[in-house]
Amino acid sequence: MRILVLNAGSSSQKSCFYELNGLPDRPPQPLWEAQIDWTHRTNAGELKVKTAKGDRLDEELTADSRPAAIARMLDTLWQGKTQVINSLKDIDIVGHRVVHGGQNYQQSTLISSEVKDAIARLSRFAPVHNPVNLEGIAAVENILPNVPQVAVFDTAFHADLPPAAFVYPGPYEWVENGIRRYGFHGTSHQYCARRTAQILNRNLADLRLITCHLGNGCSLAAVRGGKSIDTTMGFTPLDGLMMGSRSGAIDPGIIIHLLRRSNCTAEDIDNLLNRNSGLKGISGVSSDMRQILEAIQEGNSRAQLALDIYVHRLRAGIGAMLASLGGLDALIFTGGVGENAAVVRDATCENLGFIGLKLDGEKNARSPVDEDIAAVDSAVRVLVIHTQEDWEIARECWGIFGTGIAAQSK
Repeated sequence: MRILVLNAGSSSQKSCFYELNGLPDRPPQPLWEAQIDWTHRTNAGELKVKTAKGDRLDEELTADSRPAAIARMLDTLWQGKTQVINSLKDIDIVGHRVVHGGQNYQQSTLISSEVKDAIARLSRFAPVHNPVNLEGIAAVENILPNVPQVAVFDTAFHADLPPAAFVYPGPYEWVENGIRRYGFHGTSHQYCARRTAQILNRNLADLRLITCHLGNGCSLAAVRGGKSIDTTMGFTPLDGLMMGSRSGAIDPGIIIHLLRRSNCTAEDIDNLLNRNSGLKGISGVSSDMRQILEAIQEGNSRAQLALDIYVHRLRAGIGAMLASLGGLDALIFTGGVGENAAVVRDATCENLGFIGLKLDGEKNARSPVDEDIAAVDSAVRVLVIHTQEDWEIARECWGIFGTGIAAQSK
């Protein structure tokens, strides 16, 4: 089974191509993988492509639309020096990460006109993500009109949240009308929970985990028995932790104040909280943690404040997840910041000694991948895991179509 995966983020577009004869326990190396990063240059993306054979391509994209950039990225799958297939007919299925599935889509789903309409309607609750997810779907439809596509919803992993965790303390009519906590980054949290059990050689059903997905968007999940029982993101991906350009949780009275006193429109507030807050809003430097840390080294006090707030809120969120779990076996860091910013991991764990957590400073400084960085005598394991959402999406595609295709090939 040949699976193409598209994983659209708020500031990046990733894609992988897998060829599977069965479903392995560990993520296989994709035959081809590509990424477009829009964070480094204004109005330009950086395309990086590599294949399992070692062929590479680095290219700057000046296309003014994401669909055009995606089309160029996919060209490299079947053309040029990074070509790994001979024909578009070599692709059996395409899987997409879709951020918000609402109440009706609590598992991976074959994409239809009805599903696309639902994703579009839910864009008002995930304005930074669902529209770009749809753009990816449309781009593939234009290139591969007869290939089935699957939506893998970030909200699906949190479908088993208990009512006490997902119902907001407003009028009960809210939950009746679909206003509730959904949670996001589910594809990443699910993968990291499963991978943690493998690394620790433990049964996932026996573990209490806190998974910290820290990238441009940030969220925590409390995972018990392999299921999410609490999480920081809510009705939209705006809730919870401080993020790259998103505020995270704030006093809702601030919004009322702005509406009454500043002549702000809903669109103004949307833009303010989703695109001009968080690390970017406090530091005035960037939404990228790498640039924040560089600015701190240069003595930028606002960048330092941004990091301090980020860590303070991350610690507070971990404390809340810890209380929901009633204990902790492992704390997991993943995502661009979680995997690479040793200073963030160190600062976050510094105040967690009260639960017996001890970090191995030398291991942490190396920013290892898929390793335990806790001290030998730590009561809680601390892992850095390279999240592989693309593989998790491929697994979901296999779950829908793989058995049938595998049977036909025998």
